[in-house]
Amino acid sequence: MTHARATLTSTTTRRALLGSLLGTAAGVLLASASGCSRSERSTDAPDRARPATESTSDASVARPRVLLAYFSRPGENYYYGDRIDLAVGNTEVLAGMIRDRIGCDVYRIEAVEPYSDDYDETVTRNTREQAVDARPGIVKPLQSIEAYDTVVLASPIWNVRPPRIMRTFVESLDFTDRPVHPVTTHAMSGLGTSEDEYAAACRGATLGEGLAVRGEEVADAGPDVDAWLSRVGLT
Repeated sequence: MTHARATLTSTTTRRALLGSLLGTAAGVLLASASGCSRSERSTDAPDRARPATESTSDASVARPRVLLAYFSRPGENYYYGDRIDLAVGNTEVLAGMIRDRIGCDVYRIEAVEPYSDDYDETVTRNTREQAVDARPGIVKPLQSIEAYDTVVLASPIWNVRPPRIMRTFVESLDFTDRPVHPVTTHAMSGLGTSEDEYAAACRGATLGEGLAVRGEEVADAGPDVDAWLSRVGLT
């Protein structure tokens, strides 16, 4: 009986040990499988909710798509009561500053009948065009601004008003639900009548804050451009 009990105890011990080993192995496998599932869930869920590239994509999507349309005239210009000959017009210089800072698309408004390089001849022509409320023709007119969220309209101020070619440009387009920001270079008139004119002529637009820079000071206008772009949310 003692031998039988000893054999039974030995057998029972071996079975218990084997069962323990098998249970431990099963537990390890189960724990390993569960650990893998938890790891996959903790990695996948945040990726689906916010992919790694989403913050960058959202930032680029959030930035408005901007069109900068400008008219500029080189040649003889007013300069502190005198005249100066400009190879590049003041408004074109200012438009370049804006473009370089925000990387917007740029459309140059060019007259079918170019304006003279002579200051007095241009003054005479502009006076005549204002008197008859002219709409000078544009070379290769822009067909649509559908691709853009915001439009910046840049021009000089001539006799307190934007050149009449700016009216030709804006009246041909649909600005519905788009902010329009006037930008001007001037001798002493600031934004002139540009705000009122664009508010009336840009169909469906919301008029935004403008920027006016004296023509003689345009080369040093960088800080003013930076401050304005920040205020209107374009940087």
